[in-house]
Amino acid sequence: MTIVDIQSQIVSLPFDMGGPPARFAGKAWTHLDILLVRVETDEGLVGWGEAFGHAGIAATRAALDSIVAPLVLGRPSDDIAGLTRAVLHATHLLGRNGAFVFAYSGVETALWDLAGKRAGQPLARLLGGAVRERLPAYASLLAYHDPALVRRNVEAACEAGYRHIKLHEVTEDAVAAAAEVTRAHGAALMVDVNCAWSVPAALRMADAFAPHDLLWFEEPVWPPEDVQGLAQVRARGIPIAAGENTAGLFGFKALIEAGAIDVAQPSVTKIGGIGEMLRVITLCEAHGVRPAPHSPYFGSGLIATMHVIAARVEDPLVEVLWLDMEANPFDPWVRAENGHVRLPAGPGLGCDPDPGVLDRYRVGDIVRTA
Repeated sequence: MTIVDIQSQIVSLPFDMGGPPARFAGKAWTHLDILLVRVETDEGLVGWGEAFGHAGIAATRAALDSIVAPLVLGRPSDDIAGLTRAVLHATHLLGRNGAFVFAYSGVETALWDLAGKRAGQPLARLLGGAVRERLPAYASLLAYHDPALVRRNVEAACEAGYRHIKLHEVTEDAVAAAAEVTRAHGAALMVDVNCAWSVPAALRMADAFAPHDLLWFEEPVWPPEDVQGLAQVRARGIPIAAGENTAGLFGFKALIEAGAIDVAQPSVTKIGGIGEMLRVITLCEAHGVRPAPHSPYFGSGLIATMHVIAARVEDPLVEVLWLDMEANPFDPWVRAENGHVRLPAGPGLGCDPDPGVLDRYRVGDIVRTA
């Protein structure tokens, strides 16, 4: 059960978002980059994980290859809790929220994949839940900055079977255009502004969005750790969602104790992996906060999130980015059909990446720590 080999690789998947490409880190965002982590044991078992990256993927990979992988190598793969504490304690001086935690998140997910494969059980069942055939999903639209494009893509998502739509728009005009469509289709609407505003500005926008009956208003306040400011916006009456930028269990404890959130959004590729996400879900259950894990990914991070949601979330809802990929190594599991995703029923995550797709879309070399 000893970890004998760790590999990192990046695949870059072209996609169409239904409008002009968004700009991300100064460049047109036309490819979805996924940092995959492969962990092998002396039994010959292989597990797969995904570490958060997007525009910062080079930093996460450097943390993985140079620090995290050497710390993990030679350790028992079945002691996930012990390994998590050891690695995150060893790297805590380098940051409790950032590249090193993101890197370990990929390793930790691979360890759970290994545990499921070793037990011959799907991860959802290993976590004590049922293996559901399908889970409801919501379409997470990218930013269009144009009410006409927003309307067109919300209409398309509703026609594709989604009954929950999330925007990444910051104007009342765009939200109003979307709300007109979702009301006509009987769909729920959420808005994520990615920590756009000061507290006074967020209060004004909460009032502007109030007539549109949002299911939740996501991360309206900058900086995201301003839990008291977030609580002020929540007092305006719109349910508040947050957590993708929150550091671990105690970060969520601070949000909940401040009365800042209705919906908690831990991200498996950022928070430290599946184990920490489970701890956050347990905390939410104790305080009447809805867990809705953040998952705008298309690799093993999304698959792992689906298993956790299937096992532990009473009111399941899976985030799926609204875009059309040219190909994906985890097809067909990462694509929604009629507003739902299918859960792989094999052991562990239930599916391994297609090696042909990996070879075709890989960027750079595979880096191996052995």
